[in-house]
Amino acid sequence: MTHLLESYAAGRWYRAPDEGTQLLDAATGDEVARISATGLDLGEMTTYARTVGGPAIRALTFHERAAALKALAKHLNEDKDELYALSLRTGATQRDGLVDIDGGIGTVFSYASKGARELPNDTVVLDGNLERLGREGRFLGQHVFTSRPGVAVQINAFNFPVWGFLEKLAPAFLAGLPTIVKPASQTAYLTEALIRRIVSSGLLPEGSVQLLAGSAGSLLDELTVHDSVAFTGSAHTAGLLRTHTNVLHGGVTLGVEADSLNCSVLGPDVATGDPEFDLFVKGVVTEMTVKAGQKCTAIRRTIVPAAIADDVVAAITARLEKVTVGNPANPDVRMGALASLGQREEVRKALQSLRSSAEIVYGDPDQVTLLDGDADRGAFLSPVLLRAQRGAVEPHDVEPFGPVSTVLTYDSLDEAVDLAARGKGSLVGSVVTHDPGVARTLTLGLAPWHGRILVLDRDDAPESTGHGSPLPMLVHGGPGRAGGGEELGGIRTVLHHMQRTAIQASPDMLTAITGTWTTGSARRDDGVHPFRKSLAELRVGDTIASEPRQVTLADIDHFAEFTGDTFYAHTDPEAAAKNPLFGGIVAHGYLVVSLAAGLFVDPAPGPVLANFGVDRLRFLTPVKVDDTIAVTLTVKQITPRTNADYGEVRWDAVVTNADGDPVATYDVLTLVAKTWPQD
Repeated sequence: MTHLLESYAAGRWYRAPDEGTQLLDAATGDEVARISATGLDLGEMTTYARTVGGPAIRALTFHERAAALKALAKHLNEDKDELYALSLRTGATQRDGLVDIDGGIGTVFSYASKGARELPNDTVVLDGNLERLGREGRFLGQHVFTSRPGVAVQINAFNFPVWGFLEKLAPAFLAGLPTIVKPASQTAYLTEALIRRIVSSGLLPEGSVQLLAGSAGSLLDELTVHDSVAFTGSAHTAGLLRTHTNVLHGGVTLGVEADSLNCSVLGPDVATGDPEFDLFVKGVVTEMTVKAGQKCTAIRRTIVPAAIADDVVAAITARLEKVTVGNPANPDVRMGALASLGQREEVRKALQSLRSSAEIVYGDPDQVTLLDGDADRGAFLSPVLLRAQRGAVEPHDVEPFGPVSTVLTYDSLDEAVDLAARGKGSLVGSVVTHDPGVARTLTLGLAPWHGRILVLDRDDAPESTGHGSPLPMLVHGGPGRAGGGEELGGIRTVLHHMQRTAIQASPDMLTAITGTWTTGSARRDDGVHPFRKSLAELRVGDTIASEPRQVTLADIDHFAEFTGDTFYAHTDPEAAAKNPLFGGIVAHGYLVVSLAAGLFVDPAPGPVLANFGVDRLRFLTPVKVDDTIAVTLTVKQITPRTNADYGEVRWDAVVTNADGDPVATYDVLTLVAKTWPQD
């Protein structure tokens, strides 16, 4: 017997007592492995995740979690030969493996970077600005995100055994959740190999990741409030999951990425000789043939102007004729096999339905010319292009999950939008046009029905990642039949895993709870200029209040001449007097900010290494000639960098006039040494 896949559960590898089910090489039909989860204690897995994995992850700050993900991505990137060899057995070519394996590792890198740059070095995330709830500012509201004490369960499809796992793991881990992954059985041997590398590396806390190799069984029965399920697969199975009692009544969150009849629309402005015409044709063929069309983002509906439909069909056909099909182990093969013989039969059934209202214009679902491979034992299928009749219904309802696309025609932009909308919700649509007006009309028409839209033309094509490439910083999900989930989307997805709570409290209590200084809370002035303190010595609330400074007409004139900012409110007394906002000469806002810096900066070398910007700058009250200003600077947030000998300090700056009214507010951003003198 070949290798029986093992589950990784409760800190150990588990081997089922039976022989399991055969998993066959998609191209050769040879047995690759067997799979079984018989006897696996699913309750023990979920308990272990909650009591061991979750607390260990949540003990880390966001930056520490990001650092762990970065280390993991580096480790996985070092030696991928085993993964690529197994990927070939799924029917994927070397190029397909790149999308799955390198794409998955790249996604982990991306989340590690975003976590370090966009999340605090803390375990709490502030959401939005303070809400003033009382007249005197003593009662405030602040929304925050905190980690849930739950488990993130993945139930993945067969087509991306690496990327599908990693793109869900990374945001869940950043959010503080342990993961249990249940990969589709057909390609689970690749996921198992990946998780063996993760476990052996020791780079993630124990309990962060567990593997269920085999049937999910009663896994959802073990889930409860704060647990979540991210499902990728058919709409039918998603419907069954949605009716589970723990989803309906037990507080389990279900995210779905299901069937998606994605489309690409060719703009009516495009002629056959235009660059956009070639880009459109190339995109359709690429999406038909990468992973043998087994992509949730593949172009199933090719929507083109009726006037050039014949040219589009001819151009796509010409490209498809150059596609070599066969054993993906052969480097000359461009398109490999479907995942299994059963999957091939599913595609053939879908084609039968499509043919009731469309004719095949290229390919034969029953025969395929192979460059290399066995047509009987391997799950090979010819690329198939269909052309639908006007008014056809099936292309908008039936998803052939393979190398298949259907051409549909339109006469007006409204008709093109209507055709796209008949898919009832998709992950991605593309619009290929060089006309800005067409781009706006189609994009706004398609947007309610799609999670992502690629607008492609000659200008962005050199850098475009293509129609079917989900990116970790953008939403991957779609409305309606696409499931309504959002598996990716940068920090949005991390926060989606977390609990948003409105905190109502005094300023001092909010500062204590959030770790960020809150307007109105206590300041600390110990007589030492905060710029003389290292990161180790600074505390949230440390403050300096400056002496006042008069802003003279000479200051304003000099700034105007020196900078070239001679706007009339600063230089023309008569015109400035007529301005209803100023009533006379006023200081430049940037002069006020510059003078304020002179009031709080300590000029000698010290722990403050650099100022790298300001945030939230607002000019509130005009500063008139001979008015005086003063500034109060307070440490608002301290963020040590884990990979450097310095960290970031955010300072709250308030500039006031002689009456004590705020004239400018902003955050000053500095880099401060962790110790001083530096070691």
